[in-house]
Amino acid sequence: MFQLRSTETRQLLDIARHAVAVHVGAEVSAPPPRVNIPDASGCGLFVSVHKHGALRGCIGTLRIDGPLDDVTADCAVSAAFRDPRFPPLEEGELPDVDFEISVLTPPLKVGSIGDIEVGRHGLIVESGSLKGLLLPQVAVQYGWDRNQFLRQTAIKAGLDPESWPSDPESWPDAVTIFTFEATVFDEAAR
Repeated sequence: MFQLRSTETRQLLDIARHAVAVHVGAEVSAPPPRVNIPDASGCGLFVSVHKHGALRGCIGTLRIDGPLDDVTADCAVSAAFRDPRFPPLEEGELPDVDFEISVLTPPLKVGSIGDIEVGRHGLIVESGSLKGLLLPQVAVQYGWDRNQFLRQTAIKAGLDPESWPSDPESWPDAVTIFTFEATVFDEAAR
């Protein structure tokens, strides 16, 4: 995966905030400078919006198609206004929110559940047309072990966790599990 310098992570966070401010109609200064990353294709990107530390929206893509700063802006606007779990962000909330960006490695199919490392890996659980994804930091935030992380990702996919055996190694063949890693940076750390 490509590496981001600290100046580039700051710029991407500024791009996320600026895009959301423009979308909500807030007065904004000139747009932040563009970030010139040679090749981010094949990677994914998610933008999370937190208000007073609580999730306020999170949307992303598993494959960056286009310039990284444009994808960041699009994901930030979607996280703030189109995450169906939350009402759209309002202008008055802008001072109270922080942006977090996760740049993902390409997903790898899991050979064995034992290969999953909580805190290092994010998960994707798929079964037919159902798909759930949780970022690596989510398991750490909630203190989940590997099985809890898998079950919560299955729930995110819309699967009934009670219909699956408690040991994910014995889940039906129709379930596919992928891992990915993420480089995570946020405004709170600035």
